[in-house]
Amino acid sequence: MIRSMTGFASAKGGQGPFTWAWELRGVNGKGLDLRLRLPDWLEGLEPALRSELGRTLARGNVTLSLRLSRSEEASPLALNRAALGPALDALAAIEAEAMARGLDLAPSRASDLLAVRGLLEPGAGADDPAPLVAQLKREFSPLLAAFQEMREAEGAALAGVLADQLAQMEALTERAAALAETRRAAMAETLRANLARVMEGAPAADPDRVAQELALIAVKADITEEIDRLRAHVGAARALLETGGAVGRKLDFLMQEFNREANTLCAKSQHAELTAVGLELKAVIDQMREQVQNIE
Repeated sequence: MIRSMTGFASAKGGQGPFTWAWELRGVNGKGLDLRLRLPDWLEGLEPALRSELGRTLARGNVTLSLRLSRSEEASPLALNRAALGPALDALAAIEAEAMARGLDLAPSRASDLLAVRGLLEPGAGADDPAPLVAQLKREFSPLLAAFQEMREAEGAALAGVLADQLAQMEALTERAAALAETRRAAMAETLRANLARVMEGAPAADPDRVAQELALIAVKADITEEIDRLRAHVGAARALLETGGAVGRKLDFLMQEFNREANTLCAKSQHAELTAVGLELKAVIDQMREQVQNIE
């Protein structure tokens, strides 16, 4: 099965105080270009994901982004003992100053202290990224599988389009072969007439030399090799589509070969109908080349 380089997949998840959203996108590219946008503090995540993408994908410009959010309210909290001492000292100083001035303050409560900024902070366990990284790694595999599934669906659609275009190219090639046979008798008659005119106009000309020159012209106008190569290229392209996998580069090379043979056919045609077939063949080749640019 062939695959398109175009694809998209997204997913959401959460663990503890963290929630996240994945997005994986792919577009056409000459090689494999991976662009990962991940939080820097998730140690070990990027190398693991980059390695998995490299093992799975062959071509395309691929962008992976991870948006991570953290709910502080849901985080485990711990007492900041370094801040507790100064807070108690400040409270004692306030109560002592109030007593010195004859003021009667309400008894202090622990809840009052907990409201002091910085006295409570996220616990040490919440700062360990290892469990979060492990969960994100587990969730990435299904995301990548969904991405590949979309690329394969796009590839199946492309395969159908390419198969139709190959059928058109095959039919045009056979039409060109038939026209070449029709043209052969007409060209032979034209060459004989030209030879007669040359001999009448230049009685001293060497008939064998003139015949050799006319034969050379006939050989240069022959398109048998171009027809044979076009047939071979159609067969090779079909074989690649049946083989599947990362065949985009090979198909792209075949498109160049198709175009070269079609150009030569048009240059040699010397026949209006055959030239028209060659131009139509070139148009189908251009359409097919656009589709091939999407294949991995």
